[in-house]
Amino acid sequence: MLICRVVKPLVSTNRIPDFEHKHLQVVLDGSTQKVAVDAVGAIPGDWVICVGSSAAREAAGSKSYPSDLTIVGIIDHWDPEAAKAEAARIAGGPA
Repeated sequence: MLICRVVKPLVSTNRIPDFEHKHLQVVLDGSTQKVAVDAVGAIPGDWVICVGSSAAREAAGSKSYPSDLTIVGIIDHWDPEAAKAEAARIAGGPA
């Protein structure tokens, strides 16, 4: 699982039939932008939980669904700087 931030919706009107009406979002994973199927209704600015691989296809609705990244949850509160400081503290490094 990944923690990502939703950047903006991605509109694609010409799609393969398996994509149906699923919403797509551009998400930021660190400094990398990725496209994720949105199964929960996230909006730009939301911190979200994403799953990949076969879990992404199942979360999007079907094992045959053509997705390798799906948003499965919206995080109520996430402070990435506090998370980095806590990880450094646990590892014994500087905060």
